[in-house]
Amino acid sequence: MMKAVCLLSGGMDSATAAYLAKEMGYSILALHTTYGQRTAGREERCAEKIASLLGAEEFIKVNLGYLSVFGGSSLTDPSIGIDSQKIHQGLPDTYVPFRNANLLAVATSFAETRRADAIFIGVQASDYAGYPDCRPEFIQAFRQVIETGTAEDTHIELMAPFVLMNKRQIIAKGLELGVPYEHTWSCYRNEDVACGLCTSCQYRLEAFREAGVPDPIDYVQV
Repeated sequence: MMKAVCLLSGGMDSATAAYLAKEMGYSILALHTTYGQRTAGREERCAEKIASLLGAEEFIKVNLGYLSVFGGSSLTDPSIGIDSQKIHQGLPDTYVPFRNANLLAVATSFAETRRADAIFIGVQASDYAGYPDCRPEFIQAFRQVIETGTAEDTHIELMAPFVLMNKRQIIAKGLELGVPYEHTWSCYRNEDVACGLCTSCQYRLEAFREAGVPDPIDYVQV
């Protein structure tokens, strides 16, 4: 059976990408990373639950704590308020500089070691509007990095199936696939009950409203 390393953040997009990989016939090698983000505990629990429900062959956790040492993002630096300001020439304060390149580098090492056929990442259009490492151009460039930087007999396809989609479209696909969104987490601020106010909560709530289905998680404020 073909194998795919699936980057599972604990969020709805990565969960949907992993369920899509499963539907496409891949055996799942789940990879979860922490990097000092505020809601790391809840995200890890959600990622592990999704991996379990998918029957993943492996669930690997990797600590990229050096990203929090660098700072520069409200997700990793407690001195910066969530959604409080723009940084790096207008980027959202939640941007973690070059995070996806770090995630994909780890995923590539994992995939090459396990002789996996693909890597799935859930980046999508509403992110790349603000995050440079979510753009289609970035994904295409990293495909070349994988091709150039791995052994000659290694062939790993980088799959970003949602890169040109919005969250409503992703949810619609996820509902078809039976993704258990009650086991996903999007809030940037809280680990117990989602705040409903941060941009990530707002994007999620709007997407569920547009999809015409209720969001299965609880919020402090809707």
